[in-house]
Amino acid sequence: MTILTDTYTLANGVKIPKVGFGTWQTPDGEVAYQAVRDALDLSYRHIDTARVYGNEGSVGKAIKDSGIPREEIFLTTKLPSDVKTYEGALEYFEISRKALDVDYFDLYLIHAPWPWSNVGASDDAGNREAWRALEKLYKEGKLKAIGISNFEQHDMESLLEVAEIKPMVNQIEYYVGWTEPNIVNFAEKQGILIEAYSPLATGHMLKNPAIVEMAGKYSVSTAQLAIRFCLQNGVLPLPKATSRGHIEDNTKLDFEISAEDMQTLNALKDTAEGKNHATKG
Repeated sequence: MTILTDTYTLANGVKIPKVGFGTWQTPDGEVAYQAVRDALDLSYRHIDTARVYGNEGSVGKAIKDSGIPREEIFLTTKLPSDVKTYEGALEYFEISRKALDVDYFDLYLIHAPWPWSNVGASDDAGNREAWRALEKLYKEGKLKAIGISNFEQHDMESLLEVAEIKPMVNQIEYYVGWTEPNIVNFAEKQGILIEAYSPLATGHMLKNPAIVEMAGKYSVSTAQLAIRFCLQNGVLPLPKATSRGHIEDNTKLDFEISAEDMQTLNALKDTAEGKNHATKG
């Protein structure tokens, strides 16, 4: 079994492949379609998209055209962050389901605790309403697992006060030098798996001298080092690429970073200095 099909086990017992293929910032149409087809051809079995990415149709077509049985692919999409009502969440689930042309999602996430137009604002009541809809869909078998994205500790605490079913995943921005220890530690105590979007900091960290030097020590690329770093911290990375060569390179993770070097990497400060963290990942 390769690292692409090795799995974590979510709190509800669902198996989730340890490495996902991200599609944030991947243009709809031929680019998204071919990237997902290549990823599946190269043994990825975990595909991550979102309604706001605008590429669900292309992702769904690539999955269908791959010929791989639906049950062998772990598919995630996300509720738009500005949808904060029970009925709205049910409606947008159906919009995404039709766009991806599937009967169910393996994982469905509230994309953020605030609208993208007002990053950082609090909407505890809206998140609770949206979560109630996700719980309904989960109970109906239309979602195999449910979770959240970009939620900080307060947002998680507020949701957990009323949740009948705990979130199983929190997908956050996470990479070497930006590991959000408060969020991660709280989530782990609650049995919530952390997924890392932008594990390569959308490319910003790949020329960082400390990362380049460490990658050279292991004779791997900076991207491979960054993805492996996530895995050794027990986090699920979602690397994104559009060229087949880069997609394939990101699968070559059969090496081990020493405990000493992991300590060094975990002590680094932001390795993508100047990057805007108010993103839509």
